[in-house]
Amino acid sequence: MIDHVSVRVHDFDKAKQFYKDALAPLGYQLLMDYPPHAAGFGVPHKPDFWIGAAPEGEAVLAPTHVAIAAPDRATVDAFHRAAIAAGGKDNGAPGPRPQYHPGYYGAFILDADGNNIEAVCHQP
Repeated sequence: MIDHVSVRVHDFDKAKQFYKDALAPLGYQLLMDYPPHAAGFGVPHKPDFWIGAAPEGEAVLAPTHVAIAAPDRATVDAFHRAAIAAGGKDNGAPGPRPQYHPGYYGAFILDADGNNIEAVCHQP
């Protein structure tokens, strides 16, 4: 069982605002904030998705893929709209992904650092 994941970002303040807006439809909130280096998001009262500032001049490394479960397809759609409005780049519009399994419905967004964030519903 995974307890939490973390992605590195270049612009901590910009990324923090992006994730506040993009993850809101999934019920996520900013739960812990340690500016200018780290912030934890999650469903109250446990942060399970963290961002961390890359040290000045240091690469973010390879982009990360994180998938967050959504309770239904409408929530996946709402995540995609919110993330685009917050400045994310579409990396796969909401829709079925039968190549993964029947009932898989997901949407993918790239943040400013190229991290691939997905909302997924496994209900038919």
